[in-house]
Amino acid sequence: MIILPAIDIRMGKVVRLLQGDFTKETVYSGDPINMAVRWEREGAGMLHIVDLDGAYLGKLKNLTTVKDIANTVKIPIELGGGLRTEAEVDKALNCGINRVIIGTRAYKDEGFLKKMVKKYGDAIVVGIDAAKHNIISEGWKTQTSLTITDFLRKINDIGVKTIIYTDILKDGTMQGPNLDATKKLLDKTSADIIASGGVSSLDDVKAIKALNKSNLAGVIIGKALYEGKFTVKQANEVVQ
Repeated sequence: MIILPAIDIRMGKVVRLLQGDFTKETVYSGDPINMAVRWEREGAGMLHIVDLDGAYLGKLKNLTTVKDIANTVKIPIELGGGLRTEAEVDKALNCGINRVIIGTRAYKDEGFLKKMVKKYGDAIVVGIDAAKHNIISEGWKTQTSLTITDFLRKINDIGVKTIIYTDILKDGTMQGPNLDATKKLLDKTSADIIASGGVSSLDDVKAIKALNKSNLAGVIIGKALYEGKFTVKQANEVVQ
């Protein structure tokens, strides 16, 4: 289980949103590269980068910055936000990114997801972004009728190896992760699960770790790190 600090980029700055709401933004840094170096220095196992402009517009907008980060740090990077065409996936994976996260297009087009998994294998990660039982798409702007359970069944059939589960009602709130939903996902798939959303303390990290499942691959932490609630090093000591 690894710690993945989140670097959400909007208009070239490192920000955090409350429950994905673009009107509720806190800017933490004007230098995403420097922030990436900081998290690497503290011992991050991987960086979780989101192109928020890309997620909103449906097309990568901060790829130059992401490429600069990839050329600066040595740890792996995963990228999400706006990856809705094969061309966008190609661009991302050709600029030093280790894996990409597909969300909206994966919900809408099973054939596209199959094609990407066949072409890129483990470099394709699927993001399950949900509010209660339903998938949220389009940069968290649209609630779909697709349930987590039904979508997970499709993912399993396609053979996706890694899933990021985000409870968007928890994201940015620092009110604790959705442990119950995370456990249910872990029990329903053999794919690796990365938990995301709501982590506020080392006790939350311990609680996720205590789920004690072999396919629990990591936890994404954002606001708690930026607010100085604990360090990456301290989180690593918990999960290791």
